[in-house]
Amino acid sequence: MTHSLAHVTVLEEYASACRSAADNALEVLRKKPDSLICIATGASPLGLYAELARHAAELAQARILKLDEWGGLAMDDPATCEVYIREKIMEPWELPQERLIGFQSDAPDPEAECARIRAQIDHAGGIDLCILGMGADGHIGLNYPAPTLPAEAHLTDASTLKHAMLDAALGVPTHGFTLGMAEVLRSRCIVLIINGAFKAHAAQRLMTGDITTEFPASFLWLHPNVHLFADRAAVPAL
Repeated sequence: MTHSLAHVTVLEEYASACRSAADNALEVLRKKPDSLICIATGASPLGLYAELARHAAELAQARILKLDEWGGLAMDDPATCEVYIREKIMEPWELPQERLIGFQSDAPDPEAECARIRAQIDHAGGIDLCILGMGADGHIGLNYPAPTLPAEAHLTDASTLKHAMLDAALGVPTHGFTLGMAEVLRSRCIVLIINGAFKAHAAQRLMTGDITTEFPASFLWLHPNVHLFADRAAVPAL
């Protein structure tokens, strides 16, 4: 199997892949301690976040940006990305809440909220490091397979509200917020974590290099500095 993603590291175990990914992320932070780090939620990057928590002193100046959020929920709903990031990132990394930039799940004007986030990214100087997982259908954030994909931060409809995180929701989400693929691709460095045999088909499709909105992760081929870390179960043939 051939590939031309910038850097691909396949290790036998998920924990090893997370340690290697953490080393890569720390290289970015050592060069720019106040880096803006875009954070994906979900299960795939959890091991990486836990590994980085062991280096909290080196993360002291980092700024955090939500990749996406569920709209129509209270900010303290246990299913929100807000709660996930507070519990998995802000507290373990010992970062104050004011370092977090993110969509407000209960924003009264969702379109204005997207515009606010676009402006805040610009004001922050852009994304230095974007940490991503990939759905089994190739989705990135709430950019799901579709005939077209908005480039910038945007609202998503009910068709994207099907994530396992929502099993814990106390309220009923009405829409989603997500950064667009253009914003992801303007990140200076991207770290992608893929793990588990259930992602093997998606990983194989990613490696073909065919770019299509029907597999949003394929757009990562357009970025010159993507670091893919995977366990052997997800990428058995490489």
